[in-house]
Amino acid sequence: MMLRLVLDRGGGHYLMAMDESLLYSVAMGGTPILRLYVFSRPTVTVGYFQKVEESVDVDVAHRDGIDIVRRATGGGSVYHDPRGEITYSIVMPEAHVPRDIVESFRYLSSGVVEAARILGAPAEFAPLNDGVIAGRKFSGQAQIRRFGVVLQHGTFMYATDLDKLSEVVRVRGVKLSSRGPVRERVTTLSEYLGRPVSEDEALKALIEGFRRGLGVELRESTYTEIELRLASELEWKYRSREWLFAR
Repeated sequence: MMLRLVLDRGGGHYLMAMDESLLYSVAMGGTPILRLYVFSRPTVTVGYFQKVEESVDVDVAHRDGIDIVRRATGGGSVYHDPRGEITYSIVMPEAHVPRDIVESFRYLSSGVVEAARILGAPAEFAPLNDGVIAGRKFSGQAQIRRFGVVLQHGTFMYATDLDKLSEVVRVRGVKLSSRGPVRERVTTLSEYLGRPVSEDEALKALIEGFRRGLGVELRESTYTEIELRLASELEWKYRSREWLFAR
């Protein structure tokens, strides 16, 4: 199978709008896509079913100029550091993805696990949806299925400011709270390897990691005019207070 490969950078509202646009594009017969992108500003994305005030320290976010955006996918709140994290999204027909939810997370996140291994870390997939190194999370995934298409996106923390992450992200629920404070449960490639990992190094590892993990051909591409137009039309939703505080 061949996937389009697109590299991108932008604000959180645009990035989430483009993910949704690509879901519709593939549902209408467009070529499946792997998208690697960087948030241009520090941002917390909140899962579709979360309440903002329970998931984010809003005062810290406002104080430090951190944007807050609600995703269309589920899962927990995620801190995106422009200087230390790359986000991936994969959009492909459900027919190419394992039906079992855990196995689908395992398959679609195989690229981040392989990328970490390429860089020298003994990464593993940890159900339900984490990538871990020595038991500490460096990658989390979220997923949505619509119109016979799967959209999964996730993080690759190569040099994220983990102190800022633990300060702005609020953690609730048995799954998370039972594992101790946020800072003790997460790591980055730079921290584990004991050396700085650059964005360029992380990006190259991710491209090769997804090529190996998914067993696909990746072909560099750009967005279609329809995808760009639809993303522009959807962006208003992600900027609206109605969407952000829908829960």
